[in-house]
Amino acid sequence: MPVRVAIPVLLSPGALRPRGQGDEIIVMTGRTMGTTWTVRAVLPARAPAPTDAAAVQRRIEAVLAGVVAEMSNWEPGSDISRFNREPTWTWHTLPVGFMAVLRAGLDIAARSGGAFDPAIGNIVDHWGFGPEGQAGSGAIVADAWQSIEIDGERARRTADVALDFSGIAKGHGVDAVAAALTAQGIADFLIEVGGELRGEGLKSDGQPWWVDLEGVPGLAVPPTRVALFGLSIATSGDYRRFRMRSGRRDSHSIDPRTGTPIRNGVASVSVLHPSAMLADAWATALTVLGQGEGMALATRENLAAVMVTRTPDGATEAQSPAFTAMLG
Repeated sequence: MPVRVAIPVLLSPGALRPRGQGDEIIVMTGRTMGTTWTVRAVLPARAPAPTDAAAVQRRIEAVLAGVVAEMSNWEPGSDISRFNREPTWTWHTLPVGFMAVLRAGLDIAARSGGAFDPAIGNIVDHWGFGPEGQAGSGAIVADAWQSIEIDGERARRTADVALDFSGIAKGHGVDAVAAALTAQGIADFLIEVGGELRGEGLKSDGQPWWVDLEGVPGLAVPPTRVALFGLSIATSGDYRRFRMRSGRRDSHSIDPRTGTPIRNGVASVSVLHPSAMLADAWATALTVLGQGEGMALATRENLAAVMVTRTPDGATEAQSPAFTAMLG
């Protein structure tokens, strides 16, 4: 099956440039948020000062540890866990990064009609997908995101809802690592955290960071190779985490509007966006909405998105206009 190639508008032939002799790609790996991370970075041979690869790795680890300390529901002492335990109607000052993620999550919740909901925590727990690993008995509040209020760098709950950033935190982690690398003078890199990717600049051979969109096991869909040049990819798929119940596949993707796992046949959604955080959240929202509503929303928001939906005969693929334009 031929491989399709997706190229972002920013990547013109003039952007491709030969690198200096002796440029080196270093590869760093680790674990975070219950998954793995990998960073490939180009270290210029003629940099004003040599880059300490060990120091870069330590900085990446510190950034990702900070994301976990702020946003992990699996850590009782994290900012998000403490926020969820505090009484309702009480204002709490929260870290800058936390508030940026919360604002983005609430914005996408509003623009998606609640298909993405950063306050989905109680529903996640209800289905046994949360830290406790067993079904909870707490009440489910409809449109939970509307029970979160923000005032500057403070936030509060106005009802018994719980924040859960699992649909946006990995993407934020990718962006946070990108910012840290840029601050250290590293301009060319590829970051991957649990399947979410972001590429900046070029490899040591002067080529962009080429990556393949994640395929759905068992479904015949034309493969796509993407040039990650100032671009991120986030993929949401029902094959990653699911539970079989009475012969039916229950995805870990939950529709916040109904409080139940999605059963719309969506096998995967990939979103390409400059921000990994926004790609992550939008992929979640489009997965919940399904092919009709989801691709209509992607078109309105000018999102580069591709959706694979299971059918009795195999699968169908839908592309947004912004994604199709990248295929040239």
